[in-house]
Amino acid sequence: MMKKKGICLLPLFLAAALSAGCQNEQNGGETLTILNYGKYFDPAALKLFEEETGIKIEYEEYESPEEMYTKYKAGSIDYDLLCSSDYMAQKLIEEGETVPIQFDHIPEYQNIDPDIIKASASFDPELAYTIPYFYGTVGILYNTDEVDASETETWNVLWDKKYDGKIIMENSVRDCFIAPLKLLGYSLNTTDPQKLDEALQLLLEQKPITYAYFVDETADEMAAQNASLAVVYSGEAATAQSFADNLAYNVPKEGSNLWIDAWFVPKSCKNQENAEKFLNFLCRKDIAEMNFNYVYYATPNKAVYDDLDEESKNDSTIFPDKATLENCETFFNLDTESTRLYNQLWKELKSS
Repeated sequence: MMKKKGICLLPLFLAAALSAGCQNEQNGGETLTILNYGKYFDPAALKLFEEETGIKIEYEEYESPEEMYTKYKAGSIDYDLLCSSDYMAQKLIEEGETVPIQFDHIPEYQNIDPDIIKASASFDPELAYTIPYFYGTVGILYNTDEVDASETETWNVLWDKKYDGKIIMENSVRDCFIAPLKLLGYSLNTTDPQKLDEALQLLLEQKPITYAYFVDETADEMAAQNASLAVVYSGEAATAQSFADNLAYNVPKEGSNLWIDAWFVPKSCKNQENAEKFLNFLCRKDIAEMNFNYVYYATPNKAVYDDLDEESKNDSTIFPDKATLENCETFFNLDTESTRLYNQLWKELKSS
């Protein structure tokens, strides 16, 4: 009470300035609330941003794009920045939930590979709302002591009963359906109920021989030799390989998913200036390098890539070659009815 009384005795203009400052702080002026995938940003880099700018980071994590969407749409937290997969970014853009990025505030954006930016047009047609963060493929990580490389040339190996109890599938509806849809020769973006039901039947047939449905745990499980095969993101495969020499990765001949994870500013953002300071920060070479070494997914930051040794540049697990990329599809956002259908099929699979 004494403090409040003291403010009343200040000159009017100063009281107004303080009031405006408090209002700005209440609106997140010196705080950024960020929602990102788990284990997807070097904590040391977050701390460095706070030290450099004085802006406090309130950082939350999630496991799947669908979980992120639910968290954001709940509206209980005003997020300033989101990072998610291509199709989920597209969904939020189409719903009018994103704010155009002011790229003139992000000079370090010049480090981002123009080819990856161009590929982002599949989910951000105007290239106005997103900044690519990492990209890669979905394929099969396998134990070379137990699985022959030739077997992983096709998704069909995931239905081989000799690997009973040794197969890990992705705990994400769209990612889990990659293998059966491609094995059947269908697009990853199909909304045809009959085709999706065929894919579900394959997954139901496979479920009894599946060890688990994982996301973040997959690399640890494979490195610990607890499974023989896993459907996995390429970066997660590279992480697992760094812990175990007998692991290899392959994208089957039927094709797969090319994913691009991107940052964007949601309309719940309370301070776009600070959000764009963070976006510029993450595009910096030193910060992008910290995150690349921490996450070990393919970085679209050319400044980082150009400085890598030849062995790293030629590691096809991390940086897929052109032929592999051309045989992959990006996910598109699904309409409400199709999303409901996918979710219904997913519930049927998980509850069976």
